Amino acid sequence: MEKGVPAVVGAGALLLLWYGVGRAGLFSSYVLPGPDRVFHSFYKMLVSGEIWEDVCISFVRVIKGFSIAFVLAFLLGMMRCLLPGSAGYYEYVVQFFRNVPPLSMIPLLILWCGIGETTKTVIIVLASFFPMYLNIVKGFTGCDKKLLEVGDMFGYSGRKKFLKIILPYASADILVGMRIGLGYSWRAIIGAEMVAASTGLGHMILFAQQMSRTDKVIVGILVIGAAGFVTDRVFGLAIRKLLKGSCENGWD
Repeated sequence: MEKGVPAVVGAGALLLLWYGVGRAGLFSSYVLPGPDRVFHSFYKMLVSGEIWEDVCISFVRVIKGFSIAFVLAFLLGMMRCLLPGSAGYYEYVVQFFRNVPPLSMIPLLILWCGIGETTKTVIIVLASFFPMYLNIVKGFTGCDKKLLEVGDMFGYSGRKKFLKIILPYASADILVGMRIGLGYSWRAIIGAEMVAASTGLGHMILFAQQMSRTDKVIVGILVIGAAGFVTDRVFGLAIRKLLKGSCENGWD
């Protein structure tokens, strides 16, 4: 309860500042509508069900792309661990594309895949794959050598050492990487939906901007932040439950 007080105070101060700027007339209501107008628009969209539909569509897209990215990152990280010599064949390619913004691929993806779900899925995969892959590799390759020596003493095969020693040891890094990747997925899907979609939160923001509805644009931004925050907190809770508090990563 005590941890929530500073958060409430900070949010309240920001809300008061927003309200004060609006009342002072520093910006026109077209540029920066007041919080009352924004919350009224949010309420209308909530009652009509419009906002729920966009949230659900974006959420499904995020989970789909995130899941594909995790499977690919885990398999490639496992290959890096079990077959270290194979890394030279793909590691430089991975590092190259890690520095390419996924949104820069949108024009090519639209040409290759159209504006359907495939384009949005690929963008999410490109955005969330790399942080998960780097954390998975860190966990697999950073296993304590003494633990591996104990496995050798017990006569563990390479497969058994991976399942009994390396994988449990790397679980903290894997879960943290997944949490980071989930945040990147939300950031990527919004950009993709603003360019190549007719539904979802990103499309809602773009359409509101075209209709000069700044209040709806702000509603979309707030909903995106709330959706990302909720999914992150749920994932953080899952990490604490699975690791039973054995991993401190700086997130509550």
